[in-house]
Amino acid sequence: MNGSAASPRTYNQTHIPRKYAPGKRRFSIYWTWSYPWEANRDVTEMDNRFSTITEVRRVAWPIYETPEFSQKMFLQGIAGTLELFHLSTLKFQQLVGETTERPVVIYQRIDQAGQRLPIDERILADTDTLMVFGLDHMVTEQEASPDEIEAVRQFLQREGTCLILGPHHDVGVSPDLKERAMEYAHHGDPLVPRQQRFGRYTLSMMKGLGVPVQNRYGLRPATVKDTNQIASLNAFRDLDSRGWLTGVTTFNFHPHLPHYALLTDDTKSIRILSKQPIDMSRPHPFTEAGNREFNNFLWMPPDANRAGDILLADSTIFTTLFGGVESLENFWRNLAMTPLTMVAHV
Repeated sequence: MNGSAASPRTYNQTHIPRKYAPGKRRFSIYWTWSYPWEANRDVTEMDNRFSTITEVRRVAWPIYETPEFSQKMFLQGIAGTLELFHLSTLKFQQLVGETTERPVVIYQRIDQAGQRLPIDERILADTDTLMVFGLDHMVTEQEASPDEIEAVRQFLQREGTCLILGPHHDVGVSPDLKERAMEYAHHGDPLVPRQQRFGRYTLSMMKGLGVPVQNRYGLRPATVKDTNQIASLNAFRDLDSRGWLTGVTTFNFHPHLPHYALLTDDTKSIRILSKQPIDMSRPHPFTEAGNREFNNFLWMPPDANRAGDILLADSTIFTTLFGGVESLENFWRNLAMTPLTMVAHV
């Protein structure tokens, strides 16, 4: 693949399967949302919806005051924000595509044209790393079916496979409005409602697969003093026998990241590979309880019942909406270069 010249974009066509080749990992991204249900949300509703591009332009002014984001060129409603997420993965797709010599394929649970695509063998047959990005608002009622859970379980029986789960933040769970106000003041992002709960689909998949993790809150990471640069990870490299974090010191800054809370004491089946320091200048119920870091990268190694790896990492780590540095690209490259050993393939 050649990144020097942009290839033409395609839409509304059936995927052509990528052939298996030794050592050439095939990545697929699965957005768990119903695009129409998200895009058609009532913009007078305060909570549990994405911002419109008009709102983004107003808050981020003058960043998006360019011809490509004008009403002549870009969708101005919630749909425009969904398209921003698509655009934000292009650098990841390019880097991984060049590293693996295989294009990164994008799927949506329900796309712009209302076409529904559950996770099944059509997606999994030519995938080695499946990335499930949990940006479905809970109110849209997306949930993994028993057939989907079983399909992913069978996918993980293939040696060399990897499932990356990215349930997003869960802001404003408390019925106490003062507590919600504290959360809002902590992350400081005016585009995030006082309640914004994500990830019903991903959580149902995790429950079905026995992944003992819950996404909680939306926490603002600490930054290096007098800069806007995110503080370094607290990485547990002695547990990282795969080398996922080799050459990785930071992820990118995002003002409201989920804490991946463990629901088990079994640290052999699931490992916390890194934590992120929290911005302590802004109070939050989580820090008021004595916490100073949150879990942001976890790994479930293969076991007697599963040949593939399961990773948990927020979807924003794979986008450029919130910046991108060499460290982040090292992380992407590490994932892309994870060996495929004796992979059974179609």
